[in-house]
Amino acid sequence: MENKWTELTCRVAVEDLEEMSAIAQMVAGAGIYIEDYSDLEEKTLEIAHIDLIDEELLRKDRGHALVHLYLPPQVSPAEPIAYLGRQCEACGIPVEISTEGVLEEDWSTAWKRYYHPIELSDRLAICPSWEEYIPREGQKMIRLDPGMAFGTGTHETTRLCLKLLERFLRPGMSMLDVGTGSGILAICAKLLGSGRTVGVDIDEVAVRVARENAALNGCGDIELLCGDLAADVTGCFDIVCANIVADAILRLSKDLPALMHAEGVCVVSGIIDTRCEEVQSGLRQAGLEPFETILENGWAAIACRKAGC
Repeated sequence: MENKWTELTCRVAVEDLEEMSAIAQMVAGAGIYIEDYSDLEEKTLEIAHIDLIDEELLRKDRGHALVHLYLPPQVSPAEPIAYLGRQCEACGIPVEISTEGVLEEDWSTAWKRYYHPIELSDRLAICPSWEEYIPREGQKMIRLDPGMAFGTGTHETTRLCLKLLERFLRPGMSMLDVGTGSGILAICAKLLGSGRTVGVDIDEVAVRVARENAALNGCGDIELLCGDLAADVTGCFDIVCANIVADAILRLSKDLPALMHAEGVCVVSGIIDTRCEEVQSGLRQAGLEPFETILENGWAAIACRKAGC
């Protein structure tokens, strides 16, 4: 009997697609693809310069998009489904999730061609477990398997957050990673020389994966907590990173100043660029002052300090 992979299909309104895709990037799986036919005619004219479109395509739902994720046979779909549901509920995204079995031969290896070593900077690189990579002099390499991790460094939101983390982190500084997922930000901070490093996530699976990844990279001393930011994290930090989504940032922002040293820096990412001003306003209301924003492919990351510091 052939092993079957699980295809998870998430149906969301088109206006929620970008945030849904950011959430999906953090979910265990062997590949993702997105179906969005909302601008079918415009894109067809732009790319192919024709106005004749197949009838089957014209019948596609224009108001909703589908995000497909693929899980290998040994991974139970229950945990990713629960994670997706919790994250979507927290962000106010209505979602319909369905599952279907697909033949292993279709996805067991083909998806790996999309993942290769990534040079994040002169000091950091990420390498999938099956690839070989020789770091440049002075460069740290993070080993991460996209098939088992929540957040792999391939998405713009993570890269933007890492860019700012690398800019502001100095050896010995303490660091807090809010919504740690795979632990990638905390691991990078540790490899760059951070002192006390803490990662917190509400999802037990994410914390388990983060612990595995931390051990794989020789960073077993990272404190990884499953719980609520305000209730379960103690102390103050020099750097606080939150690579989540805009609604979660706005919801948690009131708790961030109390976790920062007077001269500390908070970096938030996972923000669609069209929501930048809204998030900046929310941060100011929480007592934080944004001082730098960087953009990449429609996504934004914001660095801020305590107001008046």
